[in-house]
Amino acid sequence: MNVPPRNRNFTGREELLAALRASLTGDVTAVVSQPEPHALYGLAGVGKTMLAVEYVWRFRGDYDLVCWIPSDQPALARSTLAVLAGDLGLPPAIVTGIEDAAGAALNALRLGEPFHKWLLIFDNADQPEEINDLIPAGGPGHVLITSRNPRWDVAANAISIDVFTRAESVEFLGKRLRHAISDKEADKLAQELGDLPLALEQAGALQAETGMQVAEYLRLLKEHTAALLNEGKPTEYPASMTAAWALSVANLRDRLPEAEVLLRCCAFFGPEAIPRAVFNRPPEHVGEHLASLLRDPIQFSRAMGELGRLALARVDTANRTIQVHRLIQALVRDELPDHESYRDDVRRLLAAATPEDPDDTANWDHYAGLLPHIISSGVARDPQMRALALDYVRYLYVSGDYRSAGRLVESFESLWEDSAGPNDIDVLNARRHRATIARELGRYSEAYELNQETLARMDSVAGEPGFQESRLLLVNGIGADLRAQGRFIDAQLYDEESLRLHREAYGPDHPHTLRVTCSLALDLGLISRYEAARQSHQQAHLGMRTSGSRYDILHSWNGLVRAVRLCGDYQAASEATEDALAFGVAEFGPDHPLTLRTMKDLAIAQRLAGDLDEALELAVDCHNRYNRLLGLDHPDSLSSAMCLTNTLRSLGQLNEAYELAVETLNRYPAVYGPDHPYHHACAGNLAVLLRVRDEVAGARLLNETALAGLEAKLGRDHHFSLTVATNLASDLAALGDLESARRLGMGTHRRLTALLGETHPTTLACAANLSIDLQADGTELLNQTIDHYTRTLGPDHPDAIAAHEQQRLNCDFDPAPI
Repeated sequence: MNVPPRNRNFTGREELLAALRASLTGDVTAVVSQPEPHALYGLAGVGKTMLAVEYVWRFRGDYDLVCWIPSDQPALARSTLAVLAGDLGLPPAIVTGIEDAAGAALNALRLGEPFHKWLLIFDNADQPEEINDLIPAGGPGHVLITSRNPRWDVAANAISIDVFTRAESVEFLGKRLRHAISDKEADKLAQELGDLPLALEQAGALQAETGMQVAEYLRLLKEHTAALLNEGKPTEYPASMTAAWALSVANLRDRLPEAEVLLRCCAFFGPEAIPRAVFNRPPEHVGEHLASLLRDPIQFSRAMGELGRLALARVDTANRTIQVHRLIQALVRDELPDHESYRDDVRRLLAAATPEDPDDTANWDHYAGLLPHIISSGVARDPQMRALALDYVRYLYVSGDYRSAGRLVESFESLWEDSAGPNDIDVLNARRHRATIARELGRYSEAYELNQETLARMDSVAGEPGFQESRLLLVNGIGADLRAQGRFIDAQLYDEESLRLHREAYGPDHPHTLRVTCSLALDLGLISRYEAARQSHQQAHLGMRTSGSRYDILHSWNGLVRAVRLCGDYQAASEATEDALAFGVAEFGPDHPLTLRTMKDLAIAQRLAGDLDEALELAVDCHNRYNRLLGLDHPDSLSSAMCLTNTLRSLGQLNEAYELAVETLNRYPAVYGPDHPYHHACAGNLAVLLRVRDEVAGARLLNETALAGLEAKLGRDHHFSLTVATNLASDLAALGDLESARRLGMGTHRRLTALLGETHPTTLACAANLSIDLQADGTELLNQTIDHYTRTLGPDHPDAIAAHEQQRLNCDFDPAPI
């Protein structure tokens, strides 16, 4: 995958190849160019990449999988790993999102499944810290790194690469020029070029194309070297390489001036491969010479061919890309007095090539291919293209690569604030994106503070063009911030006002309005108004199916099926969630955050519907994926741990459930704070486990503490509070305090009936337990409860059977996403 073609003129390096082959028996090998005192050109053009390419082709038979990973920027390396996921039998990057697919690929490589013998080549990696997390340490394969940075010698088994030996230079020129040069001439030419492989390739290409005699080339080389040195060329560029390049460009100018136009343009892209589609049509206001070339596809193809023949660019016809070496790019740029006009042309090309909708999964491959050039070309520095820059942040966000999105938007915000001030509309939009990303990463306090400060800034410049729309988008996020603080009523009031404002601005069916409808539905669910939540989620989901993106569709669908479950219709919720999950896997893959949320909700619905074996399998899978992709402390990882805890307890695996519950509960305060309703409600899950493990006194104390915390935040007439109260009544009965158990059970049953209705599963569980505590006086309540079970969950449901056998039922809690 991605491996460059073999260099048919590859020469020498046998000792290096042997050393490399031997060193790869370890974990990581880095091929670095370490500058020697006599070599000013040790940092580029020395042949590191060509050596790695030769190694791949020479030893490819020893590997089942070889993947070449351009690593100039960590985000790009991650993108390539994400694409690799498809070759590993995992959902491809186009449907999973970059970060999730890359994580899945790394995990498969570590496990050696399906390929045990693999080789990854990270080409042009810079700092070890930037890609350490992308190296599948402990896996059975090999990792090869090329870099200009000698610091890799402390992070890997490093092999220093120097220029050719003179014998290798002579041999190479003999191959390149096919016996058109004598050994004596080759020796002289190699001496003048300092045995630098890239310079030798340039010289060979020029002479092969023009038939120029070596003596003439040496004369021109000496003249150009003197001229270049007189102009004060920077010492980081080898004079021999600069002179060889100048000769090639001079010849290019004589043969096909349009090719020089293309080379200059490519010099201002990133050093990664440039998609051919970028040049499909000239956008408005590009330079006339470039526009003329782009309007003539035949001439453009000729220009690309000339660049390839003179070794000034690598043209990949299979993947339809053109790539210019970073050193050649630097040399081209140094020859040009007006950089900004070329940068402007590149930015306009990138803007024209960027698809309009980053939410559309069909566009994600295009965004991934253009992203490195968006960064390198300085698109964000153009005030007219800041919205385009934020589209790339949005692409990374919706594809699930939250960390890369966060790093990118932070760089934009800093850049724009320095040039435009803190209250510029683009700065504030960048801050809004940053808060959204922070929230998705579980950094709730950071998101809240960012949004509050940004809202204050927006209000201070109210009336400026564009601020009203940005303010509305920000307001929707603040509702989530309030939910994260456990302020569910405040969030509801806030989102009701936000919905009114969105309807006025956009109408009821616009995706912006429907997203606020989803937010308000979440609020309604969190204050136990499940039927109202279900109606709002259904309204939003139906609207999104007409006007929303696939991302919006799955998000609203996930909310709807969760609301169905919270209403107590477990079988319908299980079937509907299974349908939603199939959509998520097909569109985004199993590791996308939205798909994982749907997977977790299906595991919950299956457990509550009584399908415990299926629920356990799914809960384990979901929990493992969350931990691998987001870490143990992410809110969704904690929620998946609670889902697994409850499933294990339902299956009687009490020790495993208890250990996971204790570990998870201890992590909750760091994410939400110690007084958040989720922390208290999850403590109720642990209390259930204490009681069924015969640690009843501890269960009672924990439930009493949890109930007091929930009442302080939500009041007694809330589903969370009443769930804990139902379990506390069971604690009291187990301790022999039947009178207290009866009083608490009767009050709780009355409140549950008023809140959720007499046939809701939580109400029925409370009634079944109360009928036990009432003893003979509970017969009528028991018969009524069994009748309700028969008509709702069915007589074969585990809860219905337990109630009929007069066994106590336990109520548990699963945290919803905020």
